[in-house]
Amino acid sequence: MTDPIFILLTGIIIVVGGIIGFKLHPVLSLLLAALVVALLTPIVSVEQFHLSKGASATEALMLSHKSIGERIAIEFGTTCAKIGILIAMAAIIGKAMLDSGAAEKIIRAMLKVTGEKNAPFGFVLSSFLLTIPVFVDTVIFLMMPLAKAMGMRLGKNYLLLALSVIAGAIMANSYVPPSPGPLYLVSALNVSIGLMMGCGFLLGICTITVGYLIATWLNKKNPIPVRDSPDARLEDIAAIANKSDKELPSLGWSLLPALFPMVTICIHSMVEAFKTPGLPLTHSPILNNCIDVVLFFGDKNIALLTGAIFALLVLSRQKKTTKDKLTAFVQTALMSGGGIILITASGGAFGGMLQQSGISQRIAGMTSGFHMALLPLAFFITAVVRTAQGSATVALITASGILAGMAHTENLGFHPVYLCLAIGSGAKLIPWMNDAGFWIMCKTSNLTESEALKTITPMQSLMGITGLILTMLAAWIFPMV
Repeated sequence: MTDPIFILLTGIIIVVGGIIGFKLHPVLSLLLAALVVALLTPIVSVEQFHLSKGASATEALMLSHKSIGERIAIEFGTTCAKIGILIAMAAIIGKAMLDSGAAEKIIRAMLKVTGEKNAPFGFVLSSFLLTIPVFVDTVIFLMMPLAKAMGMRLGKNYLLLALSVIAGAIMANSYVPPSPGPLYLVSALNVSIGLMMGCGFLLGICTITVGYLIATWLNKKNPIPVRDSPDARLEDIAAIANKSDKELPSLGWSLLPALFPMVTICIHSMVEAFKTPGLPLTHSPILNNCIDVVLFFGDKNIALLTGAIFALLVLSRQKKTTKDKLTAFVQTALMSGGGIILITASGGAFGGMLQQSGISQRIAGMTSGFHMALLPLAFFITAVVRTAQGSATVALITASGILAGMAHTENLGFHPVYLCLAIGSGAKLIPWMNDAGFWIMCKTSNLTESEALKTITPMQSLMGITGLILTMLAAWIFPMV
């Protein structure tokens, strides 16, 4: 049987070599790597993977005997189901906000509060707070156009602004419920959600501060300007930046396309976190109906679709766009989003094939006999699984499954919340081509793959290491929170 470690290394060589060495399009490199990984993976490993996911013996056997092409297509489609509508609608929102002047209006309002010098820190703090209730990719989609507009307006520090958006979003996604990962951890390790929110928020603030300092250094070392892209031509952004306030939409209309999805998704997340399934939230039928309407619009796909409609309304209202021009505009925006969807879904297919190879179980077996402190062990297991197969969620689930039994022992020596934070920190290492989120960050910011590996990857990894160090210090000073 082929060792999953060998399969992993083979996949890495194909992806990195194909994209950077042979200059292949990322979709081709990722799908080729997924194909080779699937060919090297024994059927029994695929069957064991599905059994571990809760499938019955019959279902697992049937799924393992699907053709390799079908298995790759299923993982490709599964990723599309998660992010396809989000990316398409976010592409429309981002381009509409840039072209209508809404992004410029928001930037001018933000500068009045923060000043130009503190604008990047305003971005990192805003993205951190918004990602607590809102899907991390949604925040990146909606804030990156603002970073482009701000970068053009300032004429400098675009890389710092883009990395600030990313830094804030990814850390909230690892530490603070009701983000999905932390929400799973508190359930698996039996930790109070309130305690996890408090500790995660404090650790998140510390790590995004470190991330901001790293982003500042990277920006000084290798400044990257705003570039032409399908959703943001430089001359168009520059022309909008030179307009007077009277020529821009009002601040209320400018905020609506981004604020509506964020608010409704936030409310949806909070209600779902505290609502008992099958039971009404209140005793008032009218209030329950109102809540149902908000929950309907708070679904992330519907929220982004509604936000896209609002964005097009603002564009039409501002530029008096005809139906034909609006159709052409949407077509251009969707072409930009379609490329990101294909790359992201291909990354999901590659990551899915790696998961089916049994790499998570192989790593768990390699680390089971390690006699090291539990917090570094939790971090190490999560980091290796995340780096190997790409998904931070899978890494969190794998690590919590290995360590859950230890989290309830009387001789743990510290509160299990620190174990959750160590696992969350490990999920930040090391983002690269097998991670769908890596491609979203790379393509929305217009960084090349090489630039992303030199900036996003080290920043995110160092933030995760910082999180571990601070968690160990806190566990030593305040062992029983």
